Amino acid sequence: MKMSAKEITLVAMFAALAAVAAALFRFGAPIVPFSLVPFVVLLAGMILGPRLGALSMTVYVLMGLLGLPVFEKPPFGGPAYILQPTFGYLMGFILGAYVTGKILTEKEDPGLVRYLAASVAGVAAIYLAGLPYLYVMLNFYIGKTFPVLKVIQIGFIPFIAFDLLKGALASFLAMAVARRVRSATGSK
Repeated sequence: MKMSAKEITLVAMFAALAAVAAALFRFGAPIVPFSLVPFVVLLAGMILGPRLGALSMTVYVLMGLLGLPVFEKPPFGGPAYILQPTFGYLMGFILGAYVTGKILTEKEDPGLVRYLAASVAGVAAIYLAGLPYLYVMLNFYIGKTFPVLKVIQIGFIPFIAFDLLKGALASFLAMAVARRVRSATGSK
């Protein structure tokens, strides 16, 4: 995959934004923390598109797995983070950025409804990766019994409203950025 200097810079910038978002908001529930990272994930997909958005989140996850302290909860990074019950959400960030960007690239000048739909789909992708991983790790690795409804109470219900709000905010911001870029480049 050949990338321009601009694309490399944008990917790095969004990976760094995800790390900053994780560092700024390190508190929350005992198992799954509240996070601003989904906002950055959705924004990356909306602004960079599916390929570069997913790549930026892949870089973010790889930075953490290499040991940089970029994740929300202790140990904040390292290869052992794969064994954290919340690691599935990190994989969901990659999928979420891709899905969000893919929905927006299907139409040339998407309106607010399409941005909002893309953000909802991106949030759904994050949870589709995060919740099953959370269930498996809690039940089979940690060895405690957590029925599906308990996992949903732990990893979905406290967060979904905030994540949908982050999606709406990301939609408005991405639309404003797209409008500004179009006016600066003189395209429609």
